[in-house]
Amino acid sequence: MNIVLLSGGSGKRLWPLSNDIRSKQFIKIFKKETGEYESMVQRVYRQIRNIDADAKVTIATSKTQVSAIHNQLGADVGISLEPCRRDTFPAIALATAYLHDVQGVSEEEAVVVCPVDPYVDESYFKALKDLGELAQNDTANLVLMGIEPTYPSEKYGYIIPSGKENVSQVDTFKEKPDEKTAKEYIAKGALWNGGVFAYKLKYVLKRAHELIDFKDYYDLFDKYETLTKISFDYAVVENEKSIAVMRFAGEWKDLGTWNTLTEAMEESVVGKGILDETCENVHVINELDVPLLCMGLKDVVVSASPDGILVSDKNKSSYIKPYVDNIDGQIMYAEKSWGSYRVMDVEEGSMTIKVTLNAGHQMNYHSHERRDEVWTIISGTGKTVVDGMEQTVSAGDVITMQAGCKHTIVATTELKLIEVQLGREISVDDKYKHEPEY
Repeated sequence: MNIVLLSGGSGKRLWPLSNDIRSKQFIKIFKKETGEYESMVQRVYRQIRNIDADAKVTIATSKTQVSAIHNQLGADVGISLEPCRRDTFPAIALATAYLHDVQGVSEEEAVVVCPVDPYVDESYFKALKDLGELAQNDTANLVLMGIEPTYPSEKYGYIIPSGKENVSQVDTFKEKPDEKTAKEYIAKGALWNGGVFAYKLKYVLKRAHELIDFKDYYDLFDKYETLTKISFDYAVVENEKSIAVMRFAGEWKDLGTWNTLTEAMEESVVGKGILDETCENVHVINELDVPLLCMGLKDVVVSASPDGILVSDKNKSSYIKPYVDNIDGQIMYAEKSWGSYRVMDVEEGSMTIKVTLNAGHQMNYHSHERRDEVWTIISGTGKTVVDGMEQTVSAGDVITMQAGCKHTIVATTELKLIEVQLGREISVDDKYKHEPEY
């Protein structure tokens, strides 16, 4: 089974746990049987592997998410990198060309495209496999998954099938309606459009060449920034007559807001949190290493991270985005391919960061022009390389780098350090990568 997972979004609706770097799919909030927590993307990836261990999984995503994907899923997952955001049609066209031209997948093979972050059980992935087989068997040029609606939602578009069979031709599509109109659609047998569909590679490659002037994946990648922003629905679906829909009645939730996310949580408190006996329908997600106490609250979500603190009525939490848009602050936590970092203190002329490197990983060999840095190792072992000079390090060691020095650190075991940045202009843009000298 070939699966393309669409991983986009800037994470505004689940602030303060999500931000421009850390989208909602990377928040570790779902408890596994082992007691550890996993994110939406880890959960979906695990579920796919449970159904089809040999599935070829490709994640279509932007540059800002690659480090988090590698951190959470490992280095082996396929990534179709979008040089910039150009909506779903260019992203799907690029991912399709990537499968064909880079991964060597035959244009006669089917691929299933779906969002990276649905909250579903394993019946959903069995249905994805069926969807791919329908496309493989030429049931239609496009085969969609239609979600059986559980209420007259205003958040989704609707698919109206021509019949009531499990697999039917599509009669028409409807945009997101008001509640009254949604009830009318459902009475006609309409299904939610969850953005899940399958096709043979040759179909989307043909449509892409009709709409975009490009030779192959590499040419399309180079031209990507010049492409028109347009959704797959507008560019392809609305102009295609041979479309079938397969019904899906299993568990399916779109966890796009704090309200819907807390509905899927198995426990009321994640992190250090205490609810008194008078709290009702209250959820706490606390990433700070300080206790959080709630008393006498009802229908409230409380979330705390280095980026900020949210205290909100659950229904009101859906309207968070315009307020978060006005918050202009330093991103305080991020996951990288080598580990993670957390900003501890920011002052004029200095920034203090706690860095965690995973065992066997290392930072890029890099330098800064406008700041000095000091590393203090607080746990673990590894080695530093400063201007080509190697040094074994462990807890208590201090390494200083003046502006212009090329440097990196390699972790033998999990390694934690405190990094102090010193300079008049401390900026994420002041970083220059170099080829290793070691």
